[in-house]
Amino acid sequence: MNKVLYIFLTILITLSCSKKEEVKFEAFSPEAFAYDIGDSWEVNATVNVKGFVRKEVGEELSASLDYSVDLSGPDSIEVESIFMDSKDVTSGELIDIQLEAQFELDYNSPEGLYQITFNITDNNSGEKTSAQTKFELKK
Repeated sequence: MNKVLYIFLTILITLSCSKKEEVKFEAFSPEAFAYDIGDSWEVNATVNVKGFVRKEVGEELSASLDYSVDLSGPDSIEVESIFMDSKDVTSGELIDIQLEAQFELDYNSPEGLYQITFNITDNNSGEKTSAQTKFELKK
């Protein structure tokens, strides 16, 4: 009886230790800044993503993300997909991926608070997530 219990507990412990927690697909820590470059504003934005599906490619892992950035601001400014890109990453270990966006705004754009929305799609699962952050234009 003790031997059967020992084997059962060994299997149970092995299974519970090897079980990986599934991480929710999400974007986090978005940041955005605008720089006065003379005749226009350069906007730089980043966001980190985790919980995407990893596919095995040989001995490495691969992930594929598409993303776009929407902009809203003062005077009812609404621009969809002011920036679009994709990121394919292959690495021995993938935990988080940082996405970057860079675009310019006319120097005569109204001063005030702007919002950036990252719209992100995991190409391996079809799941979508988003994240928002704000930045200020001030001359």
